[in-house]
Amino acid sequence: MMPAAVVLAGSRGGTDPLADYAGVSDKALIELNGETMLARVLGALRAAGVVNAIVAANAPAVAAEAAQHGAGMVPAAAGPSASTANALAALGAPLLVTTGDHALLRAEWVRDFVANVPQGADVAVLLARRESVERAAPGSRRTYLRFADGDWSGCNLFLLATSKAEAAVRLWQAVERDRKRPWRIVGRLGPGLLLRYLIGRLSLAEAIAALGRRAGVVAAVVECRDGLAAVDVDKPSDLDFVRAYLANPPLPA
Repeated sequence: MMPAAVVLAGSRGGTDPLADYAGVSDKALIELNGETMLARVLGALRAAGVVNAIVAANAPAVAAEAAQHGAGMVPAAAGPSASTANALAALGAPLLVTTGDHALLRAEWVRDFVANVPQGADVAVLLARRESVERAAPGSRRTYLRFADGDWSGCNLFLLATSKAEAAVRLWQAVERDRKRPWRIVGRLGPGLLLRYLIGRLSLAEAIAALGRRAGVVAAVVECRDGLAAVDVDKPSDLDFVRAYLANPPLPA
């Protein structure tokens, strides 16, 4: 049975440049092929077998869209980590976490991710290698984490597998608070691992496992073979890419 899921669709307040670019009130309400991004994400979760989905939102129009598609709601907090904490308190673990701008989300990515989370992991994250992303989404500009085993991009899918994952969410909140002080974030690895990172000897799995140990949890990485999973819609160029992709999807190999 698939776990419950939360879709993070809160707004940071003020004018959202992407929503303004698309001519809508909220980013999650941008339409693609006649469906809002939020509806597309909820549809992919349903197709994957997720029965219980809620949306973390603070805009009435987004809440109404969630309700129209059979999803509950939890109030969005100041940042995604705090919203996730609210959802975990409401639904408990295991809990899938994704975002309202994951416009190309596919049911098979969700199913494969959950199936491949290592036994005993308290929290897991889905990532894709640069090569996979560039092969599946040429022209899409992504942010990469550089490690000894390659460059990786996040896929906006997380699994809080056990109740211990609450500690990982607290660490996430601390990292968010330090987002303008990157040296403090990297410093959480400790001097030994930090040195290995700086000289290019630290793998992604080792870094995630070490951060998990700092939080008191077992943390794991799951690799997504389809690099398209790394595409979200954060800026106008992302939206242009997704619109072009949906207008002319590649033929099956």
